Amino acid sequence: MQRPCALPPGPARAYVGRDDELKDRQMTPNPAALDFLLTRRSRPAKTLTLPVPTPEELAPLLTAALRVPDHGKLEPWRLLVLTRPAMARLADMAEARARETGGNEERIAKGRGQFDQGNLAVVVISSPKAQDKVPEAEQILSAGCVCLGLVNAALAAGWGASWLTGWVSHDRGFAEPAFGLAPQESVAGIVHIGTETSAPPERPRPDVAALTRWVVE
Repeated sequence: MQRPCALPPGPARAYVGRDDELKDRQMTPNPAALDFLLTRRSRPAKTLTLPVPTPEELAPLLTAALRVPDHGKLEPWRLLVLTRPAMARLADMAEARARETGGNEERIAKGRGQFDQGNLAVVVISSPKAQDKVPEAEQILSAGCVCLGLVNAALAAGWGASWLTGWVSHDRGFAEPAFGLAPQESVAGIVHIGTETSAPPERPRPDVAALTRWVVE
């Protein structure tokens, strides 16, 4: 019976992390980057406050976020940067849409919530291109990579960041007018960025060994 294993079984284990092989491949380890990825933790959006990145500070974060797998160089995504005045307008739009669709007070509060509390956010819009070689599913995944890339870039730069969605991301009656979506577009995420007020506690993480199987033959 195969058993879960985080490292390849048998002699193959010896090859994991070998410095001489890294040198042969001209690869340079980056322990600091790896440590960051092993300890990264999103900051809850409701705990973020002012100040937020300036346009000049945000630009390299957006540049980093767009360094994602993009098969065919289709650029199947676009970005909207929401500032505080836009947040206030969208909060009112969200409440109006919730009431229009018969939403209860909880739906209204959730619709307004992230816009009422937010000061700066980047809406990552999945914008797949119609063509034969790259499936739409891969293009949508690429937009998801942009969301995570932006969160990680913001965290690495010393900001707090959180990737949110909620019904405002998926309700076409709200998202199309709010974010100017074309029929084939959708919201991959709304990434809030700001100054963290408190570090969140660590939470349980997946059991890598239980979720990983090595196929060796």
